[in-house]
This record gives sequence, C-alpha cells and structure tokens, in this order.
Amino acid sequence: MTLQERIAAVKQRIQAACERSGRRMSGINLVAVTKYVSVEGVREVLNSGLTHIGENRWQDAKEKWQALGDQGTWHFIGHLQSNKAKDVIGKFAYIHSLDRLSLAKELQKRAEAENLTVNCFIQLNVSGETSKFGLAPEQLFEFVKSIKPMDRLHITGLMTMAPFEADPEATRPVFRELRNWRDRLNEEGILPYPVTELSMGMSNDFEVAIEEGATWLRLGSVLVGSE
Repeated sequence: MTLQERIAAVKQRIQAACERSGRRMSGINLVAVTKYVSVEGVREVLNSGLTHIGENRWQDAKEKWQALGDQGTWHFIGHLQSNKAKDVIGKFAYIHSLDRLSLAKELQKRAEAENLTVNCFIQLNVSGETSKFGLAPEQLFEFVKSIKPMDRLHITGLMTMAPFEADPEATRPVFRELRNWRDRLNEEGILPYPVTELSMGMSNDFEVAIEEGATWLRLGSVLVGSE
C-alpha cells in the first residue's frame, strides 16, 4: 500500500470506531510515529497532510528535525532522560513521557531559560508491566501536586502504553483505567485548568483506544509503514 492508501484505510477505521462509540473524528489527533522512517520518508508524511510527527529518541530524530522541524508539530513520545531535556526543549511541542520529578525539574529549568511553555502528558504505567516506564497510577495525585508550582509545564493529558495483545480487546481495561484516572484528576481540582487529553492507542489497538476516549493516537507501521 502507498502512504496515501494507508492513511485512507486508517481514517476509515477511525471513523468506524467513532461511530461505534458516538464520537466525532474531529476529536481524534494522529501522531505519525516515524522512528524507523528516513528524512525523505518524514518529508513524504508531512506532504501527505499529516502534521504531527512522533519520535522516540533525540539521536534518531535529530537529522529529521534539522531538515524538517519547521514543517510540522513534533512530539517526543519515548522515555526521556533528564540529561536529554536540553535537546528536546524548544523543538518538540509535546512531551508524552513525563513520569518523574527529576525530569519535571529539568524541563522547568530549561523552559525558564528559553522563556517557553512545554506541553506535557504524564505517563502512567497502568498495566503494571515492569518493562514499561511511567508512574504507578496511585502516585498521580501526589506527583501533580509536586509539579503544580512549575509554571512552565502545562499538563495536557495522560499517556499510557498498553501491553501488546493478539486480541486488541484485551487492552480495553488499560485504556478505560487511564480515562478514569484523568477524570479523577480533574475531580480532585489540583490544577487550575482541566486536563483534557488522552495519548493512548498504537497500531495494534487504536480502535479500542478510540472507543475508550483516546484523543491522541500514536501510529507507526499501520500509518507510515517502515523503511
């Protein structure tokens, strides 16, 4: 399939999932995960009309961002080491993997130095898998209280990664729980603004994620393929 054919097929599946769950496609944002895609491949993605680009590691993203950084909105979706914060600040509009206080402090410091605000998703390890990063869900409220004074961090939403399952339906409880934690966070009223977004759903499970409230999908192979 060509890139345009893959995009059309994905959008059809998104539309069907929205219809099943009574949602509108306008509430779903696509992040094209391009970690295995070359500079020219990312250029093709951007030219196709997909404007949100997701990368996992700065060392892999650097050449692509230097060539095309001003042509899209860039999302850092992988685990971010605190000493790498300096590399992504000012380049990535969204960081999907805020999961500890040391990283929050470093992002705050770098953002102050560059006089900007960083949109962050707090990553929760809802599944409890030891191989995955993220806060334990029960730590969420205390973590948010700790970072509330950090005025350069805007908590856009929550993020999680579900286990890879042969049957995507098995991921539903993970996505449902992330939505519940977002709603509970808003009910607590810790932040002076609502946390609205849910970054969840990848190539193998995005339709279930949509049905459970996903607003940002991180799609790699099903959308952009690999090179």
